[in-house]
Amino acid sequence: MKYAFIEAEKALYPVSLMCRCLRVSRSGYYAWRVRPRSLRARRDDELKVVVRDAHETSRGTYGSPRVHAELQANGVAVGRHRVARLMREEGLKGRNPRRFRRTTDSEHDLALADNILERDFTVEGPNRAWVTDITYVRTWEGWLYLAVVLDLFSRRVVGWATADHMRVELVLEALKMAEERRLPSGEWVHHSDRGVQYASLEYRDALTRLGATCSMSRKGNCWDNAVAESFFSTLKTELLYQRPWPTRREADSAIAEYIEIFYNNQRRHSTLGYLSPADFERLHFDQAAKAA
Repeated sequence: MKYAFIEAEKALYPVSLMCRCLRVSRSGYYAWRVRPRSLRARRDDELKVVVRDAHETSRGTYGSPRVHAELQANGVAVGRHRVARLMREEGLKGRNPRRFRRTTDSEHDLALADNILERDFTVEGPNRAWVTDITYVRTWEGWLYLAVVLDLFSRRVVGWATADHMRVELVLEALKMAEERRLPSGEWVHHSDRGVQYASLEYRDALTRLGATCSMSRKGNCWDNAVAESFFSTLKTELLYQRPWPTRREADSAIAEYIEIFYNNQRRHSTLGYLSPADFERLHFDQAAKAA
């Protein structure tokens, strides 16, 4: 490491001075320069290229576990700890979530539902349990509100909508998209917080028409809807906090691209064995077809 430092800084400082400060011999440094690099060091150089490429492909969002999964999926044989070390050496990091405030207005006299889901976020197939929530995006024009519906099985965003308000029409539009895409049937659960939008008569009528069993979080308990909360944390960390948004239209376009292109189809999810939601669903249907 000392010799590598001297090599990197020799254009700025005399070699003899650095050798003296670092307490190494000049002859040792020059011998190191002509010594052939080890096989492991050369392999590290090769791996750094693919590690950086995987990190860039993730839009700079992946930490070492997801980068390692990406390399494995591409047939690159390398250990997880080695990937972590190489990322440190290259200055590559994942993006860590920040705290954000909730938008729930549960101070109302509308009918509420029991918490049927009870934090059981593992289901056996698609369209058996959906979760939904609302968040907001700061733009120079004012707030942009986002409602999403996720399928718990694959964590896929199956419906979403944006608006400059958070009235019931916003969540109904997200639910409509999810309905058109997934056509739920049979017994299934729809879980939300106690927000006035989800407790409204219009929304509850829509759920009744779809045959959904309504489930709601306990008052003030964000963990009861942790999957939706986690998605919003990911979205804000990986996209919305990375730059200012001058207009609602720009933010809406970026959210659409993130959800439909990256999150649903490319981003590796730790809960899904580091598969994307779309790949996780494809694997499920392939296995079901083979078993039939």
